[in-house]
Amino acid sequence: MSKITTRTYDSHTFEALSGSGLSPVLARIYAARGIENSSQLETELAHLVPFGQLKNITATAALLADAIAAKKRLLIVADYDSDGATACAVGIRILRKFGAIVDYLVPNRFEFGYGLTPEIVHLAHTVKQPDILITVDNGIASVEGVSEANRLGMQVVITDHHLPGDELPAAMAIVNPNQPGCPFPSKSIAGVGVIFYLMLALRAELRQRGAFTALGQEPNLAGFLDLVALGTVADVVKLDSNNRILVQQGLQRIRKGRGCAGINALLQVSRREYQQISTYELGFMLGPRLNAAGRLDDMSLGIECLITDDAAYASQIAKQLDELNRQRREIESTMQESALLKLEDTLKTRQPEIQAAYSICLFDADWHQGVIGILASRIKDKHHRPVIIFAPGNDGEIKGSGRSINGFHLRDALDLVAKRHPELILKFGGHAAAAGLTIHAHHFEKFCDVFEQVAQTLLTPADLTRVIETDGDLETSDINLELVEYLDRQVWGQGFPQPSFNARFYVESQRIVGEKHLKLKLRKLDSSSQGQAARKSEDSYDGILFFHNDPLPDLIDAVYRLQINEYNGKTTLQLLLEHWFHTESEVNDDAH
Repeated sequence: MSKITTRTYDSHTFEALSGSGLSPVLARIYAARGIENSSQLETELAHLVPFGQLKNITATAALLADAIAAKKRLLIVADYDSDGATACAVGIRILRKFGAIVDYLVPNRFEFGYGLTPEIVHLAHTVKQPDILITVDNGIASVEGVSEANRLGMQVVITDHHLPGDELPAAMAIVNPNQPGCPFPSKSIAGVGVIFYLMLALRAELRQRGAFTALGQEPNLAGFLDLVALGTVADVVKLDSNNRILVQQGLQRIRKGRGCAGINALLQVSRREYQQISTYELGFMLGPRLNAAGRLDDMSLGIECLITDDAAYASQIAKQLDELNRQRREIESTMQESALLKLEDTLKTRQPEIQAAYSICLFDADWHQGVIGILASRIKDKHHRPVIIFAPGNDGEIKGSGRSINGFHLRDALDLVAKRHPELILKFGGHAAAAGLTIHAHHFEKFCDVFEQVAQTLLTPADLTRVIETDGDLETSDINLELVEYLDRQVWGQGFPQPSFNARFYVESQRIVGEKHLKLKLRKLDSSSQGQAARKSEDSYDGILFFHNDPLPDLIDAVYRLQINEYNGKTTLQLLLEHWFHTESEVNDDAH
């Protein structure tokens, strides 16, 4: 079941924002997202949190500057998702501009798993022979890997943003805003943001040493914010004020045609124009294509796309990534169908037990471990439960990928499982919304039982009701192109949701377009007046309901977003329906 609620906000904050020049609608939207004054909406680089607030960053920059001067070999060890790939590209591109001897290595998830494992350390030592390993978007949990690197005579610099465990690795340096004692306020910064900040500190150190006199012009690091924006949005981290600055600045550069060859190529295969790019394109068009390399093949393909300046080569790789993404969608579709059938079968035999369950864990020997995270997200969205999907690993192990709901910190939950039953989980990591783990296949049933016990301990029945938050109703006069164009220019995403609204509508006409979508003509009702006939607004609106071709009733309540529709050279406003339900009835959970 679901329910719709209107986001609340402080009236004094609303008045302050209105007094600063914002319209009442915008003041309401921003106040509901925790904005207390207009300065928090500034997106200029001058408003970024200074790099010096990151613990260890100055000393780490000095260490890297010494390594560059001594011509030491640096090796970046990346993660195999979009954040890891963009972080690697940022590190490679900037370090080479600083004159460093640097290469990269990204673990194949099917052979080595996640992080700086002892196996990856041995591979790096044998194949690349680096003096210093630099992790990006991983490493904070790699206690054994760092120990092995130290034994083999390699130094390790960890840059990460994930939560640490009880023991920190014995690395030469750790830059992570979530490590104990770090005062950096933007705890939600992505891995690509952390390495970008380290490069800012390194540039300052090199500048102080006069290094750019020999190198020539000092590099403008703002030119790499396109990659920072992509990794930040694709990793679905909370868009706090600092992350919004990074993303907005990156978007502005892409819109002006200053994106790197790889991002431009990914936009082309996605059939998107760089001039209109938004966080949607980063998160739902570019991110999945980049991730497809790490899910089905080797993320080196994605990294190569992002570090090349050759437009033709980038285009060639982008086409390969596009094809991998198509294959990923086909695999995901098959797995989702299989998972839903498995759930239905389980419901038939354990109906009361499953309906009362607080969590869902599923395993199938035929599932692809590169796609289980996406499947977990789909099942979580459908059933509003913490979900962990398992697929076969190596040597009798199975690997799980989990996605969670609000109120249930997934990594902390797995930590609790590990503390209560140390024999169950071989390794795990992650954060509140997503996590990964490895267990023995024969422990699957017991893990499901223990995880369910933890879920019942940490969640309440109210937590299992999906809450659809909106920004309330809009006056007819506020539904205009000016508002939607303004909203489209802003940065929205995780923790700073794109505005949506809810209202009651008459459905005046509806027709199927594209075989699976409903094109609508809607007339808004005035909730303040009495009687259905008198409540019809004078204005009607075009609407669209994607992936739904059954007819709607004449009267609906709907959650919608404002959207610009461009067709035959004309720009019009339409309402994109995200959820709908029969008036005076429960929310229709099947709505899109």
